[in-house]
Amino acid sequence: MNKLIHLETERTFMRQLVKEDSYNFYSLNLDEDVLKFTGDKPFSRIQDAIKFLENYDQYEKYRVGRLAVIDKGSLEFLGWCGLKYSVDRHEYDIGFRFFKKYWNKGYATETSQRCLEYGFDELGIERIVGRARKENLASIQVMEKIGMTYLRAFDFDGHPGVIYHCSRKK
Repeated sequence: MNKLIHLETERTFMRQLVKEDSYNFYSLNLDEDVLKFTGDKPFSRIQDAIKFLENYDQYEKYRVGRLAVIDKGSLEFLGWCGLKYSVDRHEYDIGFRFFKKYWNKGYATETSQRCLEYGFDELGIERIVGRARKENLASIQVMEKIGMTYLRAFDFDGHPGVIYHCSRKK
């Protein structure tokens, strides 16, 4: 088995999602506001979240993946953040999703920055992208704060979208 991914920031630690995260993972995807700009559908049942987590193979295949974000003080599950490899696009992307009560507190920026560092410095990834619907100003702001720059527009499931990117510093 590959080495477990464990990253830390000032306020959080991030670890691989496990089956025991199913309830939090399921609950996060029930909030319409959290899913508003993602194109994802909520899980129908908690069993669907369990099955998803049991079959999630990004860690083993690509040494990346969406990571549970845990508050160091309270040990609460805040959401997830991490890199994902898309085979069809041959690229890594950054993504994040947090419970609404943790929005506008800097967690997405803090954890996304750490995930970029992990990808560039520890894995040697050359380029990472981020995608958002054009009206998702909060996600776009996070991408800009972590040093990503606008690349181009694209069709995000029938909605205007934007792609941002950044490259490893040599």
